[in-house]
Parts: sequence; structure tokens; C-alpha cells
Amino acid sequence: MKNKGTHFLVQGAAIAAVYVVLTLVFAPLSFGEVQIRFSEALTVLPFFTPAAIPGLFVGCIIANLLGGAIPVDIIFGSIATLIGAFFTYKLRNTGKWTAPIPPIVSNIVIVPLVLRYGYGINLPIPFMMLTVGAGEFISAGVIGMILLGALSKYKNVLFHKKAAV
Repeated sequence: MKNKGTHFLVQGAAIAAVYVVLTLVFAPLSFGEVQIRFSEALTVLPFFTPAAIPGLFVGCIIANLLGGAIPVDIIFGSIATLIGAFFTYKLRNTGKWTAPIPPIVSNIVIVPLVLRYGYGINLPIPFMMLTVGAGEFISAGVIGMILLGALSKYKNVLFHKKAAV
């Protein structure tokens, strides 16, 4: 790889673009107090490359902007994805089964607060933690792990381990 910076940028941009497309294609399921954001399956990608961290963050910001989210959601919803991606990267050496845990936890903690205090949804926060957590478990925990398993076969071709953060 001649230019690691370019490779890092291209990987991050591609991940951001896929995140945006998946979020908007499945928009009716991507937003609200009961949501399954299929794009969150991509939050396992920091297991392979640190370029996924900014890619997921930027992708979430753009998806939330284009999806009509309020500023609080654009900021804190995207921070939830950023935190999840960052800790997935940090836990990458503990085994693949830990990859979806950080995005699930960060979204369970942050998104219900955004729904309550940003959107004024008057449901109990523990209930929204359960619904957001269930959606995140489906997207990151199930679909994300299927994606991780499929990409593991091609990790040396798709993700060069030499890319630096």
C-alpha cells in the first residue's frame, strides 16, 4: 500500500456512504422509539479497520441530517455510534464475539435519553432502553455478526492491517 492515508480515507468514506444508504433505504425502521437501524450492523467493522470509526460517525451524522432528525439527535445519536465504534476497535483483540457489545450498550444508554428529552416521547426510559436495545441487538448483534463472519474470510483483501488511526 503506497498511501495509507488515502486508503484510510477511502475506507472510511465508503463505510459512511453505505451507512447513509442503509439508514435512508430503511428509514421507516431507522428512526423512532422502536427502531431497527440496519446500518448499525456496520458497527462491527472497527473489528477489522480503524477507518470504520470516523466512517460510521460521519455516516450517522449525514443519515440523521438527511433523515430529518433534530439537532440533539444528530449530535448525541451520532456520538452513540462513535462511542460504540471506538470501543469495538479497542476490544478487537478480545475476540469477535465482543464486537457488537459496545454499539449495543452505547445506544441503549444514549438513544432513549435523546428520545425522551429531545423528542419529548413520554414513554418510560427503561422501556425505550429495551426497545432500542432490541433493535440494536438485531442489527449489530445478529446482522452485524453475520457480516463479521462473512467478511472474516476476506479481511486480508478488504482491510489492510497496516492502516493506522
